[in-house]
Amino acid sequence: MRTQKLLGAGLFVVLVVGVAAAEKIRILDKCDPTDPTWASVGGCLREEGDVTLDEFNALLVSPLSLATVGHPSWRNEPSYLRIEPGEAVRVRNEGGRGHTFTEVATFGGGRVPPLSRGLTPAPECALAPGAVDPTAVAPGATLKVTELGAGLHRFQCCIHPWMRAAIRVTAEAE
Repeated sequence: MRTQKLLGAGLFVVLVVGVAAAEKIRILDKCDPTDPTWASVGGCLREEGDVTLDEFNALLVSPLSLATVGHPSWRNEPSYLRIEPGEAVRVRNEGGRGHTFTEVATFGGGRVPPLSRGLTPAPECALAPGAVDPTAVAPGATLKVTELGAGLHRFQCCIHPWMRAAIRVTAEAE
């Protein structure tokens, strides 16, 4: 918790900054809603975007290493955030596709094998048949992450595993 002391009109006021306000991470993608091939994989629920499904698939793998890298417009922004104990993080899906924001012990693959391209799936991405993912964030939806302990927390999309973020919870500043 950060405090700021202000003096005004003979009054001493202490403002508490950071406890109620949440830091923000934006989940982004730029799927093209006019590309009919997106319909074959669930559609694109956004008004703007210019990435066709063919372009998305073409940028899935790096030609240099054959590693899954994904399309650069599918990302979390920022991908690294520092917060203080007790602060919340608001995660908003501003893209047109469904994503997850799942805390994982180690970054890995997701639950869609063609998008993981051989990466070992992160165990936290596994779902029982018929289960609803509590970390799913539909287009336009918001997820609030709270009660993170001190240290580094890793998050990834279990659908698009290259979409990663790290949140470091630091000790309180004096």
